[in-house]
Amino acid sequence: MKKIIVIIILNLIVILVAVMLAWNSKTIEVKSEYSNKDFGIDIYISNVDKDNDGIDDQTDILNNVKKYIEKKPIYESKYYSSGYPDDNYGVCTDVVAFGLKDAGYDLKELVNNDIKLNPKNYNIEKIDKNIDFRRVRNLDVYFKNNYIPLTTNIDEIDKWQGGDIIIFNEHIGIISDRRNEKGIPYLIHHRSVDQKHYEEDILEFLVKECGQDYIIGHYRIS
Repeated sequence: MKKIIVIIILNLIVILVAVMLAWNSKTIEVKSEYSNKDFGIDIYISNVDKDNDGIDDQTDILNNVKKYIEKKPIYESKYYSSGYPDDNYGVCTDVVAFGLKDAGYDLKELVNNDIKLNPKNYNIEKIDKNIDFRRVRNLDVYFKNNYIPLTTNIDEIDKWQGGDIIIFNEHIGIISDRRNEKGIPYLIHHRSVDQKHYEEDILEFLVKECGQDYIIGHYRIS
């Protein structure tokens, strides 16, 4: 009799587990990341294709940045006679530089020309085109004077698009096309040797920890 009861109990447990698994399989999966579509935000398509490759600038920049971080560059600040790093090392500004370069915007030349035309804006003692475009403070001046300035308030989610440039106090990155549950976009950047992920849901944390003023610029190329 005891054996029969035990068998019945075991069978009931098996049935209960099966029912729970079946129920869980029917529940809606909670999304960990979102896109413009989830918030009714139209994807921005630039009307400019600088390098004439058939891909608009905004999309081109975003695609190029993602290709760059797939190589998982190692964080280290080095000087290159070619300007652009030619090995597997880099810093935050290189994420932006390579994203724009393969879309037809050579920051090395563009920033250098702007420094020569507007030296008072940059306050540089000795011009060096191989490194000047890899400094955050110089890029902030260049983007501010040459491209479209946008909101720095991350809560205005419809004003942020993948491929936008974001500048912080001593840091820079590219806005991702991925968003969190609040619609705040992910950040594509390179900040340290210990960094494991180059595309992170970190904007809200940075603003909370460092204050809204930590974001000093938000720009769109075209």
